[in-house]
This record gives sequence, structure tokens and C-alpha cells, in this order.
Amino acid sequence: MVGEQKIKLFGISGSPRKASTDYIVREALRYASEKYPAETEYFSAQGKKLNFCIHCDYCIREKKGCIHNDDMAPVYEKLKWADALIIGTPVYQGMVSGQTKVIMDRCRAIAAHDLHFIRNKPGAALAVGGDRIGGQEPSIQAILNFYVINEAIPIGGGSFGANLGGTLWSKDRGAEGAKEDEEGLKSMRKTVNRLMNMALMIKENRLV
Repeated sequence: MVGEQKIKLFGISGSPRKASTDYIVREALRYASEKYPAETEYFSAQGKKLNFCIHCDYCIREKKGCIHNDDMAPVYEKLKWADALIIGTPVYQGMVSGQTKVIMDRCRAIAAHDLHFIRNKPGAALAVGGDRIGGQEPSIQAILNFYVINEAIPIGGGSFGANLGGTLWSKDRGAEGAKEDEEGLKSMRKTVNRLMNMALMIKENRLV
């Protein structure tokens, strides 16, 4: 097992269903726990009440979080808790799901009173599409943009197999389809390897 210190890894599935995205984020957390010293937490958008950001500026004025009292509260806590992040999304109309976008948008509320809430935390992205080329990379780029804007460290999978992150093809067959996409699973594992190695370097002050 690489390294000695535990990495607190938080995974988010921005899917309203228990299907391919739920499977792949859970599989990424399982893989990280098996190969690295990881403590994991998981949040699924399935069945959750997640209100749109309405840009009311309550969070800016009051510095007390968001005006909405919904299921975002545990997300805020785990984002602060985590050493590293994974956000997974299904691809809807060539882009992230509405639930994934709401989760990212609503982080304005935490940034309003804690600007550096994920500063220098490495973050990776996973996207699952019903088509092999169905919008996975634009969806991943949207998540990586979220990391950049909020001072996190965006992590891709590297050349020859993963590039921007984990891209998977479900063939519109839910978790079963994702399980059969071995190339996609390789891209997820490669991305998780880079994410966890970066988190360990930061934790152990090995960055140069």
C-alpha cells in the first residue's frame, strides 16, 4: 500500500438514479480504498432535495450559508472534511446533469464565508454517457472548471487512456453497461491513481 497517511476521499454522484454514475463513483471509491490508505465518504443526488441557486445573495450578506434548507448541508461538510474529491455525472444533452450543476452552483454559499473551502485539494471528474462519444469530455471540463474556480487542483488521467478524467460508456444499460466498459474502467482507475498520488504528496509534503 502506497504511503502511510490516510487520505479522506469524498465522492459525489450527480445522478438522480441508482445506475451507471452511482456505480462508477462507488467503484472509484472502492478502488481507491483497496489500493491506497483511503477513508471514503459518498453522496448521491438520488432522492435528494437540491434547490437551484437563485442568486439571492443571502450567502454574501449573511455569511451563514444558503437560504435554502435542503440536502446540500452534508455536501458542504464533506467538502470541508475531504483531502481529495471525485465528482461523477451522467451526460445529459452533451453536458453535466442538472443535479451536478446545482451541487456546483450551490457551493457559492460555502465560498461566501469560507473562500478557500477546497483550496489545494486535488479533484477528479468522471462522466458516463449512453453513447461512447456523447458529451463526456465537455462534462468533465465543466467539473474541472469548478475545481479551478474554487482553488482546488484539477486532476486528469494523463495521456494514452484517460486524458481529462474517467470517461465511461453505459450503452444506456445502467450499471451493467458501465461494468462491461473495460476501457472506461481503465480511464477511471488511471484517474484515481493520479488523484490519490497527488493527495498523498500533498499530505506528506512531498511536493517540489
